[in-house]
Amino acid sequence: MSNPTLPLNGLRVAAFESRFAAEMARLIERTGAEPHVSASLREVPLTENPDAVDFAHRLISGEIDIVILMTGVGTKHLVTQIERHVDRQRFLNCLTDITTIARGPKPVAALRELGITPTVRIGEPNTWRDVLKTIDQGVVQVSNQSVVVQEYGLPNASLIAGLEARGATVRSIKVYNWDLPVDCGPLEENVRAIAAGERDVVLFTSAHQVVNVLRVADRLGIVSSLRQALRRTLIGSIGPTTSEMLVDCDLQSDFEPQHAKMGQLVQATAERAVELLAEKRRRAVWFGTTTPSTEAQGDSAIAPSGKPAWYDSLFMKACRQEPVSRTPIWLMRQAGRYLPEYREVRARTTFLELCKNPALCAEVMLTTVNRLGVDAAIIFSDLLPMLEPMGIELEFAHGEGPVIHNPVRTAQDVDRVLELEELGGVDFVMETVRQTRDGLAADLPVIGFAGAPFTLASYVIEGGSSRNYLLTKQLMYRDQGAWDALLGKLSRSVARYLNGQIAAGAQVVQLFDSWVGCLGPDDYRRFVLPHVQALIECIPADVPVIHFGTGNPALLPLQAQAGGTVVGVDWRIRLDEGWKLVGHDRGVQGNLDPLVLFANRGEIRRQAASILEQAGGRPGHIFNLGHGILPQTPVENVLALIEAVKELSAR
Repeated sequence: MSNPTLPLNGLRVAAFESRFAAEMARLIERTGAEPHVSASLREVPLTENPDAVDFAHRLISGEIDIVILMTGVGTKHLVTQIERHVDRQRFLNCLTDITTIARGPKPVAALRELGITPTVRIGEPNTWRDVLKTIDQGVVQVSNQSVVVQEYGLPNASLIAGLEARGATVRSIKVYNWDLPVDCGPLEENVRAIAAGERDVVLFTSAHQVVNVLRVADRLGIVSSLRQALRRTLIGSIGPTTSEMLVDCDLQSDFEPQHAKMGQLVQATAERAVELLAEKRRRAVWFGTTTPSTEAQGDSAIAPSGKPAWYDSLFMKACRQEPVSRTPIWLMRQAGRYLPEYREVRARTTFLELCKNPALCAEVMLTTVNRLGVDAAIIFSDLLPMLEPMGIELEFAHGEGPVIHNPVRTAQDVDRVLELEELGGVDFVMETVRQTRDGLAADLPVIGFAGAPFTLASYVIEGGSSRNYLLTKQLMYRDQGAWDALLGKLSRSVARYLNGQIAAGAQVVQLFDSWVGCLGPDDYRRFVLPHVQALIECIPADVPVIHFGTGNPALLPLQAQAGGTVVGVDWRIRLDEGWKLVGHDRGVQGNLDPLVLFANRGEIRRQAASILEQAGGRPGHIFNLGHGILPQTPVENVLALIEAVKELSAR
């Protein structure tokens, strides 16, 4: 079925549409893809529905103020179930007299067939959040009102809780059940094929399809292989409600159409699938194992003719030690307290709440990148929130920085630390990556990051910041078994965490070992190197890793041995000497002292020129500070540094 003139050129596309299965198959086929559409559910109306009848009586007696209709089919079923027991026209007349809210075009159409114009129509993308948003805009008041919600197959606990929080008294009416098709054979065949890697794209047009696909996989005993296969299969979702269900089921949508319609979903697939699929398979993450080669995943058969725009950026070329027209520059903590734009956002929320708000995190970084003109965007986050789903109680106390309320001090404490097996507890970070990538210019790469095992362990053991790392070294020296167990959990967790960011859209990852400089070379070699080495080996080979440590230049050769495409160098050693220690077979990043940014512009320019001279034009240098920008740094000096590096390094 291959046809090189059509956009999908033989890709195998699975879909689970039931009511419009034939139409879906035709839409897919027109793109040049091979359709595999199998019905996944059927609506089973309740034969007897006393709750619906009770609702009708309450409506007629004036006890109901607002009705929210979630689906067109459900609206029709509701009337059918009621009219067996209550006069149909009387019921419809009473429904006309109260406030009706229709969640999108289908319940609007169903009401119009009944001769009713809804009071409020919810706009796209027609999610339960849009229902609450419309209410919050003052279109309708629900406080002290009796509200009935016609369920969308399953109860929507979030919508009900949102209505109750706004002062409503809420009851929901179930109208039908979602069940499996009478003939599950085609669905089972499709699910088996996905699990076997025989589908390239999977399209979901309803949230309940996700549930039933997993239900069938469970019945077949192939849930694990299905989930593994879906990590390297492109997943399209028709809209936010379906995407939320995917997240609830520990899966992730790769794209949605602009409008939640079946035809638009297929159109979006035609426009984006080839590039997105190639990207996802290059970065496919099989958690707990190493990543298969792209050749084994069949990338060569589906790779687009050209590379993504970011691939040939100055930053990515430098990571690969390829010649560049000038030295790329980005700055650690480039989106931080020195910027008034950041302070404005930060004033509205706590730091931890900001880190868990993907929209604000993306806004902070995108604003910063646009203002500074740097060559890469690192996601806005922090090293420590990933510790929370591992059982670590974290707080960013005002004036004190991060505080761990249940520090790890003994072997027994290490036993209670949970390994990060799934990424649901840090999905806000993955969403930050996605939103940053979506909002960034196509030719700029996104950098994901994590704390290195030693630095994370030090926070966890010390309970916060430390000057001498007494408790950390005490556990390290006294009980190497407990130490290795803790760093093993951390290194495997960080690998999954970074791979999750890569799968979400990061092109590069940086490993921050901000506190490792307190160790001497022998201790690093014995207590740290094996764990970092194991971590970096789990990152896909085609994704650059920046391995950054600070505080002790004597560790640079060991850091290079532990792994990393690029090694970060701080200001405590000249860049040329540091590069020799790292080895010229790797790139380096650095290494201006952040305090130079408090000097006058002439001195900033002189210091930048000196570092560029030490690099000698050798491919593989990324200009950066030796650590993060300090909060008191003048913005104009940061801009002056970036301008100087761009001008002085032009080839």
